[in-house]
Amino acid sequence: MSEETKLREDICKLAKSIFDRGLTGGSSGNISARLSDGTLLMTPTGSSMGFLDPARISHLDTDLRLLSGDEPTKEVPLHSAFYETRSGTGAVVHLHSTHSVAWSMLPEVDSDDVLPPLTPYSIMRLGKVKLLPFFLPGDAAMGDAIRGLAGKRSAVLLANHGPVVAGRDLWATVFAMEELEETAKLALLTRGSDPKMLSASDIRRIEQEFPT
Repeated sequence: MSEETKLREDICKLAKSIFDRGLTGGSSGNISARLSDGTLLMTPTGSSMGFLDPARISHLDTDLRLLSGDEPTKEVPLHSAFYETRSGTGAVVHLHSTHSVAWSMLPEVDSDDVLPPLTPYSIMRLGKVKLLPFFLPGDAAMGDAIRGLAGKRSAVLLANHGPVVAGRDLWATVFAMEELEETAKLALLTRGSDPKMLSASDIRRIEQEFPT
């Protein structure tokens, strides 16, 4: 099996898992992954993650021109900004996951460090997550906002919209995205109950042992 064939199948397999577990619904959310030649595979515009066809995945060249497959998601600028600014990026996942979106709308959320330090895993897999302001879906300004972070963040939360995560490969990126959503869920479940958070020294130890 070729690298491209396997990656196409993995995109569809993981996308279906995401959809089946209700982490994004309808035709929302998108995934991209980079092949070793620098070209990108990306989920098509208007497609549902639960019903993707490997043969119809968009294949874009290094200048983001369509080589084959259906037209890509309108969020191409969002994905490409991560590839441009984080050299080790092998995949990008964007969802409209419920708990993350809900968390993005709360007034007490720290825009520079969205997720509270409830467990070590969000720190290990995501580092600090930046809250970005609301943009219209498909707005190229989202890409500009990502570039403005100069590659320092592997994940952002778009206000009233959803999370975006970049990682070294497709599987690691999906796992990190799931951690973001689970941490947002925990934050909502414990909101107002004064949960015991990880201490600053705990966080430093985690960051030293598991750099993002």
